[in-house]
Amino acid sequence: MAKTSKRVQATRKPKFKVRAYNRCPICGRSRAFLRKFQMCRLCFRKRALNAEIPGVIKASW
Repeated sequence: MAKTSKRVQATRKPKFKVRAYNRCPICGRSRAFLRKFQMCRLCFRKRALNAEIPGVIKASW
């Protein structure tokens, strides 16, 4: 779980554009962020297994 201050800081517009960084809006995690789905890998996995993300299925071969 991320610090509340870091979550708020990530939502604000930075002074310079290059200072912006991605953070999961659900849990606040900054690492392993999936840009396509706008969430971290842990939240993505949990939601994908519960079928909350349309078009995502578990692979089996």
